[in-house]
Amino acid sequence: MAKDKLLLVEDERSLTDVLVYNLERDGYEVFVAHDGKDGLRKAQTILPDAVILDLMLPGMSGLDVCKELKSSNKTSSIPVLMLTSKSEESDQIVGFAVGADDYVTKPFSTKVLLQRIKALLRRKSLPESVDNDFLAFGKIKIDKRSHKVLHGHHTLALTPTEFRLLETLIRQPGRAFTRHDLMDSAIGDGAIVLERTIDVHVKSLRRKLGSAGDFIETVRGIGYRLKESPT
Repeated sequence: MAKDKLLLVEDERSLTDVLVYNLERDGYEVFVAHDGKDGLRKAQTILPDAVILDLMLPGMSGLDVCKELKSSNKTSSIPVLMLTSKSEESDQIVGFAVGADDYVTKPFSTKVLLQRIKALLRRKSLPESVDNDFLAFGKIKIDKRSHKVLHGHHTLALTPTEFRLLETLIRQPGRAFTRHDLMDSAIGDGAIVLERTIDVHVKSLRRKLGSAGDFIETVRGIGYRLKESPT
C-alpha cells in the first residue's frame, strides 16, 4: 500500500527533525521545505496528500502559500494544517479565511498533531455513495465527484471548508445550525472552534455565491440556516 505523502514547510530545523522522525515512524512519506517559496513549489510538484505549513516563514509567509494553494484547481483540494507559535484569535481567523483546514499552535503535543493529520486525511478519503454525489438548491448545484459548485452556468472557486459548509447547509434546508455544528461538519472534530471563525467562512461563502448568498440566513443567538426553499 502506498504511503500518504506529507509536505512539511517549517523553517525551524530542530522542530523539523523531530516532526520528520515522528511522521515517518507513523508511516508517512515526508517531504520538507524550509521557506515559503520552496514549499509552494514542492506542493505544486509533489501534490502531497496534506501540507503542514508554518505561518511565519522566510521569503513567503505561510498565509500567502496557503492562499496560492487554495486558489489553484491543481492544489485547492489538498488539506492544509497551519502550524505556528501565534495563538491570537485574529491569526487563526485569518488562517481559516485563506483556506486552512486546521490550525495547531506551538508548543504542541506530537501525538495531538498526528491525530489532527489523521483526521484531515480521513475526511479527505471518506467514500461517498453515488446518490450523494449531486446536490441542488435552486440554481446552486454541487457535484461532489468533481468537487465543483455551480451557480447557474458559473463555476464557483470555493475552498474545501466552504465547499463542506455549503454542502452541510444544502443537505438540510431550513435547519438552524449552531456555529459549533457547522465547524464540526466543515472542519472536523478536534478543530479549534472560535465563534468568529465560522462567521468569516460564511461571509466569504455568501460573497462567492453572489445573489444566492441571501439564501444563507443568520439565526440570531444560534448560527446559520439555509432558507427552506430557493423560491
